[in-house]
Amino acid sequence: MIPLIVIAIIALILVTGVRIAQEYQRGVVFRLGRHIGLRGPGLYWILPLGIERSVTIDTRTRTVSAEQQETITRDSVTIRVNAVLWYRVTEASKAVIAVADASSAVYQLALTSLRNIIGRHDLDEVLQERDKINGLLRENMISSTIPWGITVERFEMKDVELPEAMQQVMAMQAEAIREKRARIIKAEAELEASKKLSDAAQQMANNPVAIELRRMQMVTEVGAENNSTTVLMIPSDFVTLAQSFSNYLRQHTSGTAAKPSEDTPAVESRTSQAQT
Repeated sequence: MIPLIVIAIIALILVTGVRIAQEYQRGVVFRLGRHIGLRGPGLYWILPLGIERSVTIDTRTRTVSAEQQETITRDSVTIRVNAVLWYRVTEASKAVIAVADASSAVYQLALTSLRNIIGRHDLDEVLQERDKINGLLRENMISSTIPWGITVERFEMKDVELPEAMQQVMAMQAEAIREKRARIIKAEAELEASKKLSDAAQQMANNPVAIELRRMQMVTEVGAENNSTTVLMIPSDFVTLAQSFSNYLRQHTSGTAAKPSEDTPAVESRTSQAQT
């Protein structure tokens, strides 16, 4: 009877040393306080009665949402930033031996890195160059987490909140930029239209029949839009004649104005002789 009891006790002690690690877990085994290796995944056994101890580490990727941080950019603008961190344990032994609480250490390091990187860049860079900022955040994290056996897969800004006054200023700036672009586009369109009109005028000047055709087309368009409008057709020859007559009158007027100035020296000479 006694041997059976002893055997049962021994079997019970041996069973207490059985461990099971899932596919995504690793067991870091210590024997009398010294690290002796990794176990798992699957079924493994350690010496019972406290001789060996196993610490199970999850090697899956973890997602951590960093709490909102209020920080100041390089150009002295206060913003609030939210970020998300993805990391996983690649060396379970280092994650247990090198750092006391790996999860807490990584989280605090992420918050510190976020504030430091944002403080080195201007607001425009933070808003427009997010890929660059995210890359710097990840590189800054990797250099510190490698000794802990942890790999940072991604570290990205999720949201950037601006003060209300800054939002109004940026809205005004964006509106001014859009108005500037609209004016430039309008000016370019007018320039192109003026060039086209100049080419059309040159083409019509070389072909008088084209002017008559254009005039007839204009009459048709006006009649279609408003039938109560009366259109009086004047041949283009009258316009040319009126222009020639105007030039003639201008030249004649300038000629008559020049004659008194030419006769002035003769009148003065006669006046001087009479006085003599």
